[in-house]
Amino acid sequence: MKEGKINVKTENIFPVIKKFLYSDHEIFLRELISNAVDATQKMKTLVSLGKSDVDLGDLTIQVIVDKEAKIIRVIDRGIGMSAKEVEKYINQIAFSSAEEFLEKYKGADSANIIGHFGLGFYSSFMVASHVDILTKSYLQDAPAVKWNCDGSPSFTMEEIEKAERGTEIVLHLAGDATEFLEESRIITLLKKYCSFLPVPIQCGMEKKYEKVEGEEKPKEIEQPRIINNPNPLWKQAPASLTDEDYDKFYRELYPMSFEKPIFHIHLNVDFPFNLTGVLYFPKVKNQIETQKNRVQLYCNQVFITDQLEGVIPEFMMLLHGVIDSPDIPLNVSRSYLQSDGNVKKISSHIAKKVADKLEEMFKENREKFEEIWDDLKVFVQYGSITDEKFYERAQKFFLFKNTEGKYFTFEEYKAKIEPLQKDKNNNLIYLYAADENAQMVYVNAAKERAYDVLLMNGFLDIHFINMLESKLENSRFTRVDADVIDKLIEKEESSLSKLSEKEQESLKEVFEANINKDKFMVQLENLNETDLPMIITQNEFTRRFQDMEKLSGQKSMFGNFESYNLKVNTNHALAQKLLGLENAEEKENLAKQMIDLAMLSQNLLTGEALNNFVKRSVSML
Repeated sequence: MKEGKINVKTENIFPVIKKFLYSDHEIFLRELISNAVDATQKMKTLVSLGKSDVDLGDLTIQVIVDKEAKIIRVIDRGIGMSAKEVEKYINQIAFSSAEEFLEKYKGADSANIIGHFGLGFYSSFMVASHVDILTKSYLQDAPAVKWNCDGSPSFTMEEIEKAERGTEIVLHLAGDATEFLEESRIITLLKKYCSFLPVPIQCGMEKKYEKVEGEEKPKEIEQPRIINNPNPLWKQAPASLTDEDYDKFYRELYPMSFEKPIFHIHLNVDFPFNLTGVLYFPKVKNQIETQKNRVQLYCNQVFITDQLEGVIPEFMMLLHGVIDSPDIPLNVSRSYLQSDGNVKKISSHIAKKVADKLEEMFKENREKFEEIWDDLKVFVQYGSITDEKFYERAQKFFLFKNTEGKYFTFEEYKAKIEPLQKDKNNNLIYLYAADENAQMVYVNAAKERAYDVLLMNGFLDIHFINMLESKLENSRFTRVDADVIDKLIEKEESSLSKLSEKEQESLKEVFEANINKDKFMVQLENLNETDLPMIITQNEFTRRFQDMEKLSGQKSMFGNFESYNLKVNTNHALAQKLLGLENAEEKENLAKQMIDLAMLSQNLLTGEALNNFVKRSVSML
């Protein structure tokens, strides 16, 4: 038996590993399985290159939980290690056998050699009081070796008898890690981190039912439980896959999701870095937060994290799916990922690929693109708001939708409204309705003048409008019921009132006497006879600012302040009739009725005021 000291530069390496190198103790299982897969892939590579003639046999990696003995065993039939290799790769921390192997056997598939057998193995000591390694090299003349360490720099190593090549790691769990002695807990971790590793992984047995010919009831059989799918869809050639394959894989990733995604993008990049993956576009709900943490990041099929804030563009987190790259570091924290140069390049490239795919879909089949646009719009808006480069690309395929259900690109819509919808300062006015039903009176009034009205009823529309106003020169967005529209249409209206100045003042007094002057401001307008007798508008800036505060959940700087303009059409027959009434009660009732009708069109009439309106209407009828 050999005894010795592990070659490290500090006596405190184990506390550092245990407390700081890894953020979660459960990572130990991912590291050990990764090493086992690494060793197995090396063995397969040697055989494929003709460097070894061993019979590969069953390469399934086994994970065995022995609750009574308080141990976990991870067993592979990979390349194994000789005593010299144990000395080099285990006793000298931070050597990377994977890197040395690739250097020695150039031409091997580096994407399949995922492990860095060294620090990854030492994550075992986060949960184990001591660890055994029982290993036998594939080289027939190398005796098997047992290595043991209790979490200090001291170790023992001796020759043993071992029938098969490969490595068995035996973890003797510490008292504070007994949660990992539950097989169900281990299975959960294996499914989390190892669901798509390229070598079969077995843990425990499972019951299945098999139909037997001639018998009514299926026969119950017990068989090894295979945890993973070694050939996930994103590693396969897109040309060989169908839409059904992608839907099936989506259900595999998100078994609790009941809605199909809108469509998918299959990523397959080999320059300037290696990247594969599948991204799904789900139907985004009205709460963005609930959609986050659905993109899973992998390194050569090893799960790293789904906490990708700061790692990929914020809007990309609305997507679902998988990103896999060997160029992403495996054994690091998310904060390190956020600052890693390769990760930033990959992040930028993915955003470009998504934009390119959307543009391609738009050009190839615009009709189909318009069919999914209402579900896709939130994602494109979010990307445009948060990513300048994405916005530049999105201008080619972003679609405005008007109240008639027709779709227009930026350029198409500008050409449609440019001749007519300009204010006196020559600004192009984009009219929009946030709630078509509630604002129908104003929408119809705009349409009567041949104006076009956009439908902007999404929960990101206000933010998107604010962003567009800073991007589009000489352009402004105005809700169809805002006070700004008067400045747009004033050139078409009669500048003369049929009422004298004295009559107008008298009319204004009647309405001011029947409204809350702290909330409403009466304005007399010389509109057409065919227009409504009265409309209510709100200051565009104040209303939009309040809408943004509601969306962000902030407390309004305006408090409960509400301010509306009560615009009276002095040329309408009802205004003239009001002035002609001699009976004070009749005059008051008609004024109130006109005000309430205008308020009703804006959903501002509630409670007792609504009840009084109904009673007054019945009485007047």
